[in-house]
Amino acid sequence: MTTARISSNLSLGTLTMLALLQGTPAGAVSKVWVSNAGGDGNPCTITSPCATFQRAHDVVADGGEIGVLTPGDYGATAVPRLFISKSVNVTNDGAGEAAILNTNVANPAIYVSGNLGDVVGLRGLVLEGVGLGASGLQIDLAGAVHVQNCVIRNFQAAGSSFGIFMAANSGAQSLFLSDTIIFNNGSGTTSAGILLSAQISGSIKAVLNRVQLENNVIGLHVSGFSGPGNVRATVRDSVIVGNAGNGIQVSINNGAASFAFVERSTLANNAGTGLQATGVHAVILVSDSTITKNGTGVNAAAGGQLISFGNNRNANNIGAEGVATGLFGLF
Repeated sequence: MTTARISSNLSLGTLTMLALLQGTPAGAVSKVWVSNAGGDGNPCTITSPCATFQRAHDVVADGGEIGVLTPGDYGATAVPRLFISKSVNVTNDGAGEAAILNTNVANPAIYVSGNLGDVVGLRGLVLEGVGLGASGLQIDLAGAVHVQNCVIRNFQAAGSSFGIFMAANSGAQSLFLSDTIIFNNGSGTTSAGILLSAQISGSIKAVLNRVQLENNVIGLHVSGFSGPGNVRATVRDSVIVGNAGNGIQVSINNGAASFAFVERSTLANNAGTGLQATGVHAVILVSDSTITKNGTGVNAAAGGQLISFGNNRNANNIGAEGVATGLFGLF
């Protein structure tokens, strides 16, 4: 399957302007706070917190942390509602629902575009698209993005919309996702709960651990768009269920490579194929997983490979069960 390249929603000029406007101020502190009773004219201290994540991001030092004091919607009025251009951690460890509500059809709730050395952490957040937003989290440039204990839902802008869209155009980038639920995202056939797309000279290493992908269009799409870009994804102890298309789809185009290792996971009730590998250098390696009640169990097409360790349970699918193209080990 050929995957069309999906470009960033923001122009280079817009990104440059945002970066200039949001430079870290001199004397920035390493820990700042937000509250639904705060104000963006405040210094973002614990006794005088900010009102939005954007203001807190602009105040905190590179590598610093934003803490949440009370429940609330912490998106700025501009779009994207939080633009991250440096290393920062946004942390909610029990204040209640710390949300970013995004109904914009062209821009994400959180947009990450900084430098290859940047490390971004997002924990305990709810990203809500209300059936209208383009995407919850879009990553164009960062060294590593860590997402933990988050909810990303209802991003369904017409055309292509995503819970998470990572488009690595240059350099080696990483995504680490754990204890997170991503559901009810996508509208067009190329939409997904998560799209990992290595484009031009970029590469992606992704680890999804204890992740739920439910009721999206495609659950997870691992897409090497153009060589020498490649994507390598590890999915462990996760649940990919009830998606309108394929559960996990691995595809390539123009000499790129895509790889997914799926371990101890469940792929069930997906209307398409549970595990789909399409194209030469599109490879899925699967171990100790259950594939059931999908439109088709597993499928490899156009030179794709689907290799089993021989300890999987692929049975009782609606259509064909499908077979692995190769085996490691014994049943």
